[in-house]
Amino acid sequence: DEETLNEAPVEETDKEAEASENSENSEDSENSEEQDPLEKAQSEIAELKNQLLYKVAEFENYRKRTLKERAELILNGGEKFITSILPVLDDMERAIENGAKTDDPEVLREGMTLIHQKFMKTLESQGVSKIDTENADFDTDLHEAVAMVPGMGDDKKGKVIDCLQQGYKLNDKVIRHAKVAVGQ
Repeated sequence: DEETLNEAPVEETDKEAEASENSENSEDSENSEEQDPLEKAQSEIAELKNQLLYKVAEFENYRKRTLKERAELILNGGEKFITSILPVLDDMERAIENGAKTDDPEVLREGMTLIHQKFMKTLESQGVSKIDTENADFDTDLHEAVAMVPGMGDDKKGKVIDCLQQGYKLNDKVIRHAKVAVGQ
């Protein structure tokens, strides 16, 4: 009986030791399971921070590049226009030189007319056009009334009578309103 009694406590002790080990193992596995998601989350956070810093740096480079391109456009944007009117300037200089050689005002007038036509063609090629004022209805989007002319009759009421300064549009945008006299 003593052997049985001695064995029983030994078995319980072994069982207690196993239970103790299992509880420790379960605590360790719980701790390792808790640490794994935490470590995983921290590594994800670190990766996301790196991605964010990369994107911020990339955007900053993009912003600086576009600002630089915009500044270059502002400085050099008129280059195409300037090069298109340089031949007109050359013609004017030649007309001035040749004007001293002749006394005939008709020749000078003809030369100026040709230069004016060339200049208008150049402006039209760049998208500049005159605002039509001849027999036009007064339109506040296109015209600026500088004078009202009374007593013109009902057929001239609200119509452009005279253009005092020509107006211009650039690609359908008014860049200078035509100054006109309007019938009352």
